[in-house]
Amino acid sequence: MNAPHELMPTLKPRPLPAAMIEALRARFGERCSTAQAVREQHGRDESPFDVPPPEVVVWCESTEDVAATVTLANEHEVPVIPFGAGSSLEGHLLAVQGGVSIDLSRMNRILRINAEDLTVTVQAGVTRMQLNREIKDTGLFFPIDPGADATIGGMSATRASGTNAVRYGTMRENVLGLTVVTASGEVIHTGTRARKSSAGYDLTRLFVGSEGTLGVMTEITLRLYPLPEAVSAAICSFPSIDAAVRTTIEIIQLGVPIARCELLDANAIRAVNAHDKLGLREAPMLLMEFHGSEASVREQAETVQDLAREHGGADFQWATTPEERTRLWTARHHAYLSGLQMRPGCRAVTTDTCVPISRLADCIDETVAEVDASGLPYFIVGHVGDGNFHVAYLIDPAEPAERATAERLSEQLVARALRMEGTCTGEHGIGLHKMGFLLDETGAGAVEMMRSVKRALDPKNVMNPGKIFEL
Repeated sequence: MNAPHELMPTLKPRPLPAAMIEALRARFGERCSTAQAVREQHGRDESPFDVPPPEVVVWCESTEDVAATVTLANEHEVPVIPFGAGSSLEGHLLAVQGGVSIDLSRMNRILRINAEDLTVTVQAGVTRMQLNREIKDTGLFFPIDPGADATIGGMSATRASGTNAVRYGTMRENVLGLTVVTASGEVIHTGTRARKSSAGYDLTRLFVGSEGTLGVMTEITLRLYPLPEAVSAAICSFPSIDAAVRTTIEIIQLGVPIARCELLDANAIRAVNAHDKLGLREAPMLLMEFHGSEASVREQAETVQDLAREHGGADFQWATTPEERTRLWTARHHAYLSGLQMRPGCRAVTTDTCVPISRLADCIDETVAEVDASGLPYFIVGHVGDGNFHVAYLIDPAEPAERATAERLSEQLVARALRMEGTCTGEHGIGLHKMGFLLDETGAGAVEMMRSVKRALDPKNVMNPGKIFEL
């Protein structure tokens, strides 16, 4: 097992020439800032790293703005780091080599809705909740739901998925085309609105998941889906995590077309109860959702209820009204912040391994035994319908020993997932935190091929340098 990235990333600042800052101010005026508070806001995500902030922040409002900024950066060999909502978990937006943070949050327009074709084209700063609000009247929705109200650009950059992935897939399956500003400042277009293509290399898939290291995505064309005729949510408590996970495995193996299947352990339930005052039974719980016709939803739910009972499932509760469903799913989406409140002042070291569904119970059981033995506070949530789960280790940032314990547990969990033919990250991405794990998973030859692609497309290494792998 290769060692994970150091507890602090290697900092290799590149000086930002005064001439470049002057050029940015001349073009962007008040949309260019070197204020300390602004820089710090753009130099921090939800990862456990503390890194000096970028030297300047630029708010872009168009593809042309992005191209102008990147062109300047490339000329001066200064790093550029795309910034969306700041909700990433693995240090993706940290300025480990200094440079310019390109804030895309003002690029928040929906450019074209093609309801007949079930597609939409948006600017990168549109958030998933904004998108669904603005297309609601069309009878369509965008299903990818990573929990946070992330931007579509950020979700594409990290190849995000979330609660609906078991039925609707990830960003990989749902991005049809892109407008991208390359490292030289050139604007290119990949893909079309057609549902499939065999024209040349699949550049769309190359950029989706590249974490800003190959270019800045400014416009994204997405698949949409019809709003289901009927939606029903249910919760069910279990005597153990193992029982909940084995119920999930049987649901998937039987081919039940469940839309969402989320696991919360007892610690997570305790946290959301305190945060949202829900009064749920403090035991491992599955939170499920079913989409389809009235008859198909009822049939799915009955099948799942029978399976759950065979594994000791109890306290089955149904939520059929939008208000009831929203209450439950809001609690799930608050699980991360609720968990942090279990230990005021803590930071979270998070994982998101994913394994074949048949190995999920074994992977979680071994993980729980290890973290319980460590004595470190933690909670587990997971998109268990597709074999993906997260452990959040809650550490005191003033105690290096706790950070070291969390990193050791994380390393052991990744080793276990890889041994079970899984992956070191199901949806968060590599960023800074999992660079060593990428080498373990793919091997030196594959990582070197990734480096070759990076060198070819970004020879000056200006696009979000220091992420995914070292050059």
